[in-house]
Amino acid sequence: MTNTAITPEAVRQVLSELKDPETGRTLGKTDQVGAINVSGDKIDCEIKLCTHSFPIRDEFADSAAERLRVRFPAAASVAVKISEHERPPVAIGQIGLQVKSVIAVGSGKGGVGKSTVATSIALSLSKAGAKVGLMDADVYGPSVPHLLGMKGRPEVINNKIQPLYSGSMPVMSMGFLVEPDQAVIWRGPMLHGSITQFLRDTYWGPLDYLIIDMPPGTGDIALTLSQLIPLAGAVVVCTPQQVALLDAVKAISMFRKTKIPLLGMVENMSGFICPDNGKRYDIFGHGGARLKAEELEVPFLGEVPLNMQMREKSDEGFIANALEDPICSSAFDKIVRAMVRQVNQRAAVAPGPSLPVL
Repeated sequence: MTNTAITPEAVRQVLSELKDPETGRTLGKTDQVGAINVSGDKIDCEIKLCTHSFPIRDEFADSAAERLRVRFPAAASVAVKISEHERPPVAIGQIGLQVKSVIAVGSGKGGVGKSTVATSIALSLSKAGAKVGLMDADVYGPSVPHLLGMKGRPEVINNKIQPLYSGSMPVMSMGFLVEPDQAVIWRGPMLHGSITQFLRDTYWGPLDYLIIDMPPGTGDIALTLSQLIPLAGAVVVCTPQQVALLDAVKAISMFRKTKIPLLGMVENMSGFICPDNGKRYDIFGHGGARLKAEELEVPFLGEVPLNMQMREKSDEGFIANALEDPICSSAFDKIVRAMVRQVNQRAAVAPGPSLPVL
């Protein structure tokens, strides 16, 4: 193989051919190749990505570095730094929501940990550097405030509901509007109105992702969402046992009928690793969601094991602390990366509004 001379211009040309994972455009067309320094046989370079892609920035940097090593085999070292590229979201849907990707997290039944998974996905995205909002659309059983240990009443400023914040993440839930011991007894039109108000009248600000914790079952909220905004897709949560998988199939059918893309399935409560002996116990079975996903031609995003930290911290209102546990953090990091890849793959092939280039 003939060695290509290592020059800043040659390095820039290679990087310019790479595609932005969010838009599918080459980096050269969007001015996302930053500073390049070549010192002898050492390459240091910068690529700018939007925070929407930050959950997968490490693997993108690794891919870019490998591309450079192939093109410049004489290079002794290659370092790729990822920095932030500003590209604001385009207003979407009837209500002009400033969000790049709206993702619904649903299940065919209650009791499978859907809200825990939805909240953990939102927190993991935020931890990775993305700008994230979390909307609790489970009107009858809003559990997001409890999971996050949040209390208070949203204010209305300039005719906009001001969400409460968990760190830097805006959160909106019916749990902020009713007393904890009060039941919400509403018919369909009232549910439609509340979901519309949460989306249209809440000041979410510019976001990369809005995660929506759906009610369990196959009600009409999915239809409401599909009519209001274009969703990037849905994540279906289930547990390994057959009875839960049967209901998950119904949820998948609901999303397909409402033309909401399926980003994938998550298997929750997938085995238990005993801290005393390190042995795995498949209390509810294992692998059922993966097999069902393959059967239904739906991506499988990953599995979340039973974990004492997650259970205890969720009950105490400190679910964010549970994600510091290596078992939990590893599981949700994999799920989030797989989900973001699916979002990017679909966005790259789907027609949509052009994005401003800054």
